[in-house]
Amino acid sequence: MKKKKNRGVYALKARYGYICTFPWVIGLVLFFILPIGQSVYYSFCDVSLSVGGMKINFLGLDNFRYIFLENAEYMDYMAEAVIKFLYSFPIILILSLILALMLNQNFRGRIFFRALYFLPVIAASGAVLNTVLSSAAGGISNINQDESIAMSMFDISEIVDSVGLPQQMSGYFVSIIDGITGLIWSCGVQTVLFIAGMQAIPPLLYEVAKVEGATKWEEFWFITLPMLSRVLILVSIFTMVELMTATSNPVMVQAYSFMQSQFYGESSAMLWSYFLLIGLIIALILGIYKKLCLDRWE
Repeated sequence: MKKKKNRGVYALKARYGYICTFPWVIGLVLFFILPIGQSVYYSFCDVSLSVGGMKINFLGLDNFRYIFLENAEYMDYMAEAVIKFLYSFPIILILSLILALMLNQNFRGRIFFRALYFLPVIAASGAVLNTVLSSAAGGISNINQDESIAMSMFDISEIVDSVGLPQQMSGYFVSIIDGITGLIWSCGVQTVLFIAGMQAIPPLLYEVAKVEGATKWEEFWFITLPMLSRVLILVSIFTMVELMTATSNPVMVQAYSFMQSQFYGESSAMLWSYFLLIGLIIALILGIYKKLCLDRWE
């Protein structure tokens, strides 16, 4: 009787679980899986809008042949996006890990500085930007004008030019400073995730390491970093997807411009080719990380 009763409780819990997840499964199928399938199909078709509705003509690989062989800019944009990713990804990971190590220490004002480093994530949301920019030049549609006004208040190029460097060298320094500012702006979520992972590490491990005479450097390499192995996977995937799908990415800009010009088939082919490239890069990085780090730490 006891086993039967326990089995009935587990079956009831499982039934409640299915009921709770059923609306999510419906939303997943209707608003995620079906649109993805339609997008894949559109990449092989000529899609146009008319008064009677959407016209779809199957073309086979013509869209992919166009973007790779006839479009002179697509491959250059894809190479530019990959190169930017290759140097931005490790810098963001290292910088966010350093910031997390600093903010995880016990010092006065720690909560304030944590909120300060997370402010760029809040400010980057559309609602905040729309509220801020609506008071300046009429909303988010005039963001370029508002950015030019803001940058004129603090122009990095004028500061670099005042040093007296040659024009090419000053432009190089300005691009580096702008790139560093953008990378720091992109470290908010990663820093918070690293801090959460560090706070889950048992303090007993550090106490034993101190008794054994381990240095801070040894504590980092033999305790902190191995205990953050799973968090590193999460942060890496989040950072890679964020970098590859940023609105400033040239591939995304070109695909959206094609979409706005009603070249839906070509834009779908661009995005899906880029998606396959992203998937290969993510799989390669995660495979190397598992082989060199995760298997050894576990």
